[in-house]
Amino acid sequence: MTQTISVSCKLQVPPELRQEIDVTLKAFAEACNQILEVAKRENVRNTTKLHHLTYREVRATTGLKANHACQAIRRVVGNLKATKQVHQFKPSSISLDARVFTYREADQHVGITLLNQRVWLPLSIGNYQLALLRGKNPTSATLVKRRNGDYYIQIAVDLPTDPTGKTPKVVGVDLGRRDLAHTSTGKSWNGEQIQKVRNHFAKVRASLQSKGTKGAKRLLKRLSGKERRFQKWLNHSISRQLVNEAKSINAAIAFEDLTGIRQRAKVKGSEQRRQHHNWAFYQLRMFTNYKAAIAGIPVILIRPEYTSKTCHHCLHIGKRNAKSFSCENCGWHGDADFNAANVISLLGLSVMQPEQSVLSCALQGSKLG
Repeated sequence: MTQTISVSCKLQVPPELRQEIDVTLKAFAEACNQILEVAKRENVRNTTKLHHLTYREVRATTGLKANHACQAIRRVVGNLKATKQVHQFKPSSISLDARVFTYREADQHVGITLLNQRVWLPLSIGNYQLALLRGKNPTSATLVKRRNGDYYIQIAVDLPTDPTGKTPKVVGVDLGRRDLAHTSTGKSWNGEQIQKVRNHFAKVRASLQSKGTKGAKRLLKRLSGKERRFQKWLNHSISRQLVNEAKSINAAIAFEDLTGIRQRAKVKGSEQRRQHHNWAFYQLRMFTNYKAAIAGIPVILIRPEYTSKTCHHCLHIGKRNAKSFSCENCGWHGDADFNAANVISLLGLSVMQPEQSVLSCALQGSKLG
């Protein structure tokens, strides 16, 4: 089996080609917006039907190459299927397939067909990207222009995975706000310092919103990007350490399936609500998923019911009070997140090797999983 990931590579673009790239991005965005208008007017979400309705006119009005026009149609359909509220496309990226994109490993260049010419651009990448691209022959990519004016190529690469491989160990990961992540092996990432940073962003944001000036709005946009980058960096760091730990002991990784938790969780007050919705557990899990796939480590999702209330030592229901957990049945007491992570680990092991798990019977007859 394989998993497709996106390898982000910075492009070295000479000044004389920047305008040519920008013109191509603008034409692609115009094409997407034309196609979107037709799709909404005719209520069409099918790629083939939309192709017949828009292809010739889009090529005539924008001057796009045939493959660029086809990619614009696919992007519009994909976005409409992903979300019903697609308003407008901006000239910030263009999708590329094998006919308009080539990766040359020998000298780390990419060939890209633009509106009026085909260009070869050198990549500015490190060992991480080099390792992912080594020996690959990618057939699709996305050319992106970031807000700071830099150009990147996001290359789609297929990596071999072994998600069904059995392992005798599972690292359980409990996600939360006090400890962003706590593993069954005892490793944790305290969320206190992170929360201070988030609170700082929230105060600055509230101050700027109260002013309402154009300058304040510009600063708000910059602040939003800075906060997202910080959160992304942090989740990349944690996910990398999780995968490295699992790999070092030949273990799988187990998470609770927290889908819909924001809707189910009960929070009181605007402050708790803000902290709750800033909890980027999904992003952390996605980052862990693709890093684990590269390393050949299985990732398991288990149901979250009773994981925080069950004693990992005797499997009886105990008492959790904030960060502490105690079990009246066996007397075990300690960190509540560590306990929950170990319950997640046991449930994960029951999925990987049900014939050997102490939970194999409990899972069938109780609400534990």
